[in-house]
Amino acid sequence: MNILNLPNFNVLDVKETEDDYQILVESVSPPSMCIHCGFADLQRFGTKKQFFYDTPMHGKRVGITVNRQRYRCKNCGSTFFENLWDMDDKRMATVRLVEYIQKQSLNRTFTSIAVEVGMDEKTIRNIFRDYVSFLAETVKFETPRFLGIDEIHILKKPRCVVANIEENTIIDLLVNRNKETVIRYLMNLPNKEKIQYVAMDMWQPYREAVNDVLPKAKIIVDKFHVVRMANTALEDIRKAHRKSIEPKQRRQLMRDRYVLLKRYHDLTPQDMLLLDLWTANFPKLKMAYDLKEDFFKIWDSKSRVEAYDKYQQWVASIPDEMKAAFRPIVTAIKNWEEEVFNYFDHPITNAYTESLNNLVRVINRLGRGYSFDALRAKILFTEGFPKQKVNGHSKKSQMRGFGYLMQRPSEVLWSSDQTYLGVPISTLISAIEEGLI
Repeated sequence: MNILNLPNFNVLDVKETEDDYQILVESVSPPSMCIHCGFADLQRFGTKKQFFYDTPMHGKRVGITVNRQRYRCKNCGSTFFENLWDMDDKRMATVRLVEYIQKQSLNRTFTSIAVEVGMDEKTIRNIFRDYVSFLAETVKFETPRFLGIDEIHILKKPRCVVANIEENTIIDLLVNRNKETVIRYLMNLPNKEKIQYVAMDMWQPYREAVNDVLPKAKIIVDKFHVVRMANTALEDIRKAHRKSIEPKQRRQLMRDRYVLLKRYHDLTPQDMLLLDLWTANFPKLKMAYDLKEDFFKIWDSKSRVEAYDKYQQWVASIPDEMKAAFRPIVTAIKNWEEEVFNYFDHPITNAYTESLNNLVRVINRLGRGYSFDALRAKILFTEGFPKQKVNGHSKKSQMRGFGYLMQRPSEVLWSSDQTYLGVPISTLISAIEEGLI
């Protein structure tokens, strides 16, 4: 039996050591014609031994030495070596080993793969980069009408997340959130003129990048990033207040803090009892809670004018002793007034923001020991995760698992003619938690 399971080769010799198999082979598929002129009369013209790495076998590294035959054409006189269909001449490895490395490089460190297969770590890294580049060229995400720009902390650094708001999907993950990085990404978007609205948080480089590249797009500050500042102010007041109370009460207030952060209409009867207890005994907490609730109510307004009037009334109602805690909100809205109140003309929001926090949790657990490029590839390019656009409608691909990502380019399930709408965040979270990626 052919120990290699490569039918195009005949095994001549096998040497086994403690760590390796060294296998000598020759091809059993000689060329039928000259590759230069197509003439069918060829003569053998010497051989050359060439070494190729192969996938590990029985826990040992495998090296294949090929007695590669050279041929001379009797018609044109040119010489050439026989084609080795199972070999990748660029990497001096079998095609199946390159496929194996593509798969493993998105799951493991380059060093561990290099030790396992016997290749140089630099070669492993190059195979990974070539494959990700191939996928980046093949997999095209549609430029959305409603673009979301947010951030996610992965591998201890803030990264820019680009989303399709209408489809609630991620369409790219940038290495950082710098203005130059965002500009470069936006400049390379196909059909970028179709973008009508851009939702973002209050990060100045995002605004500058969008204004530079997409001057006709309307910027809308995601309301989630605005209203959560009221919770932050309330938390600051609670933390300052606990210094003046007994240790037992302090611990209890820490346990009950969730009640203060909840919206009033979401409180259970038990929550209301706790809230009444704390606000009755500590009037400042009641004032802060009421201010937080009134600020949230601004976003229930039906028009820009109504919202602006309510906001002015809210600012005027802040007591002097509360102004320091709520000043960051007032300052932020002053600096982003146009973009904040654009929401009431165009109620666009990054609805996925809460899900993004869950994604941070699972990705950071997944990402220990991986590079950012590997994580980005796992998120964007796992076959079966992105939604497809079929006849103008979105269609989610069947989830196939991560193994389907690793196929030969000629057999890959991705289509360069297919438009993809991005990767649903809920799908990513489920896949990571279930061990599919």
